[in-house]
Amino acid sequence: MSDLWPRRGLYLITPECADDCQLLQSVLRLLAVRPALLQYRCKSLPHTQRRAQALALAGACADHGVGLIVNDDLELAVEVGALGVHLGRDDASIAQARAVLGPGAVIGVSCYDDIVLAQHAIAAGASYVAFGAFFASATKPRARLAPLAVLHASAGLAVPRVAIGGISADNAGPLVDAGADLLAVISAVFDAPDPLAVARHLQSLYQPLSSERNQETP
Repeated sequence: MSDLWPRRGLYLITPECADDCQLLQSVLRLLAVRPALLQYRCKSLPHTQRRAQALALAGACADHGVGLIVNDDLELAVEVGALGVHLGRDDASIAQARAVLGPGAVIGVSCYDDIVLAQHAIAAGASYVAFGAFFASATKPRARLAPLAVLHASAGLAVPRVAIGGISADNAGPLVDAGADLLAVISAVFDAPDPLAVARHLQSLYQPLSSERNQETP
């Protein structure tokens, strides 16, 4: 697995968008924040358009030093030279993804609220595991909610843990405090009146507090 991708920070996930230019421009503004990863997630468009969108995002990510992850589409990940892929319950196996993408690829796996599933994923070669949904989400309104305790209980896992599902600037803090290494966010950033401000805030939750501590008096 590549040692170059950041293991902590904001994990942006793209919204569904049929306007190629609009999607690229909205992402370009946010790449200035240097998120840990950007995931291209699109379920509704034909392959040719998804390929065009993903290629544009791959170029933008390369320019900003941000790794691109493709949601559940191994073929597309290969076509655009993505850093890796994110797999859900009904997607390809980790072994298949590793065989196709190679040993340096980042392979993420959705583990919902199941630590045993996460342990099995790690044993199979997952680069990170994602828990959630922690809050109600318009993206997956029927998703089973995961308790905050799953982050505390999974502290001993050997890979980064992603928190996902309904995360916003208002509720992200406790997830970071509980041990979430990455915050996966879609609508709270892309639908915000000021997406850049929200992205900066979420990214700042992982910034060192040394400057504040240095100002404290004994």
